[in-house]
Amino acid sequence: MSEHDTTAPEGRAARRVPEDFVAGLFLVLVAAFFIWQAWKLPMGSLRAMGPGMLPTSIAVIMGVGGFLLALMALVKGGNALTRPHVRGLFFVLGGIVLFGLTIRTTGLIVAGPLSMIFASFATEEVRPVEAAIFAVVMTVFCIFLFKFALGLPIPVIAFM
Repeated sequence: MSEHDTTAPEGRAARRVPEDFVAGLFLVLVAAFFIWQAWKLPMGSLRAMGPGMLPTSIAVIMGVGGFLLALMALVKGGNALTRPHVRGLFFVLGGIVLFGLTIRTTGLIVAGPLSMIFASFATEEVRPVEAAIFAVVMTVFCIFLFKFALGLPIPVIAFM
């Protein structure tokens, strides 16, 4: 069958679900979860914001955006939903987990580049030398930002 063929093998018309529709529904579900979690927190007022004001506001904005994204996908159509790319998911989430596992034992100077280089393999077009240069530059930037500019107690070199 061609890419634009809309007939199912049994002769019925196949329905294509647009990617943006699924993404919009996902955003609405995430927003609903955060609104549910922030429901019991006091909202406060605009003069004295309570702890529930910011998460609820962000969740409402995200939910409205997700609803509009899903609505526009139904109106305009779009790319059909495809199989998820497991490689990207594995390497990006793996990089985050790797950073969390190594930051306390090795410090930012090792955990930063290690996790960024690992996450760079999420694409088949990875260039190891460019990934290493990017990881080192970003780690130096993060050390200056978090340790010196913001004064956060993040370990830079934990093994010394």
